[in-house]
Amino acid sequence: MMRSFLQPVLLLVTLCAAMLARAEITIEITQGVDNPVPVAVVPFGLPGASPLPEDIAQIVNDDLVRSGQFRGIPRADMLARPTREKDVYYRDWKAVGSEYLVIGQVTQTTPGNYDVLFQLHDVARGERLVSQRVPATTAQLRDVAHYIADTVYERITGVKGAFSTRLLYVTVERYKSAGKVKSRYGLQYADADGARAVTVLQSAEPIMSPTWSPDGAKFAYVSFEGGRPAIYVQERATGKRQKVTGFAGINGAPAWSPDGTRLALTLSRDGDAEIYLYDLAGGALTRLTSHPGIDTEPSWAPDGRSLVFTSSRSGGPQIYRLDIASKAVTRLTFEGNYNARARVTPDGKGLVLVHRDTSDRFRIAYANPERGTLQVLTDSRLDESPSIAPNGAMVIYATQYQGQAVLAATSIDGRVKFRLPAKQGEVREPAWSPFLR
Repeated sequence: MMRSFLQPVLLLVTLCAAMLARAEITIEITQGVDNPVPVAVVPFGLPGASPLPEDIAQIVNDDLVRSGQFRGIPRADMLARPTREKDVYYRDWKAVGSEYLVIGQVTQTTPGNYDVLFQLHDVARGERLVSQRVPATTAQLRDVAHYIADTVYERITGVKGAFSTRLLYVTVERYKSAGKVKSRYGLQYADADGARAVTVLQSAEPIMSPTWSPDGAKFAYVSFEGGRPAIYVQERATGKRQKVTGFAGINGAPAWSPDGTRLALTLSRDGDAEIYLYDLAGGALTRLTSHPGIDTEPSWAPDGRSLVFTSSRSGGPQIYRLDIASKAVTRLTFEGNYNARARVTPDGKGLVLVHRDTSDRFRIAYANPERGTLQVLTDSRLDESPSIAPNGAMVIYATQYQGQAVLAATSIDGRVKFRLPAKQGEVREPAWSPFLR
């Protein structure tokens, strides 16, 4: 894990533009809440049209189940399959133990265009809670399914759903060339359920520190081209990129400001590894820290007024807060001999970080600096690179499973857990997107 702390120093990247092989990730739920809410998602009706390329109801069901808070009613157990409200008989769904019911109907308006009507019903109360109509093209059917799952999730839990978000991550594939085992690295993004993976970068060298812009339209990452590490910003839609910094020494750990106008990053241009601000419009650099220890891995508070960062100034990696206006620094973590890679929760009240105590295991933990509490969320030996869902409900991170690097996720309270192994190769360095417009 000390490698994670020093990655901005040690890893070099050579990139080439690519939209090549994809290593999609899958979902393996390993732990849910004790009493998940039973919900029935009935196959959507499609009168007078060819079968759809996407099973909308199945995607909705899988999204809800993956949250760990819901239990789907198997289709084989359904006593009826209504697609219209007039055909709903609540007694059928009480009989199979379902508390909520989702039904829908898809109408083809023109070739390749559809109208999707869906409803959410409260079975116990015998009433309709939601009824919406959503237009979609063939390519948007999976997006509509995620939107429906978001709507259902929010209506029942009161928390905004994050099924329509994306995951950005680094893949690693091993191959033989001239009798030697080599590695191919890729930067990919995919749906939150791992589907529709798109490769945006490939390299023969490691890729590190990918991060989303606040509007989800761009990525920032570290690259080593021309023999020197540099930070780049790349547009998701076009692939167009801009070199942000390329100073001698460290150029690493970029983090977008909440308004998207600046990057906090780590540079060693003046000697020691320090935190700087880079203005994306004018290119101005502002140095924020000044200490002989290593200062790195900045993360913004939601209000944009402060940063948290990892520093060795106390003798080992710990988390500190920096007030941007005054440049005052305050230590936040004291429990454990290693705390690093902190990310501020969307509500600004907590931190998710990599924590090590006397057990010598690196695990994901949630800290509340105001209360002085720290809760370990995972139980692995080598967890790193946490990233928080924009609704604050889940944390995705990199870990080891059966000797391979995979992604895993846990709820912010540690009750829900699932793994996201790649169908081929390894996966690491995840970044959860913001809510996408």
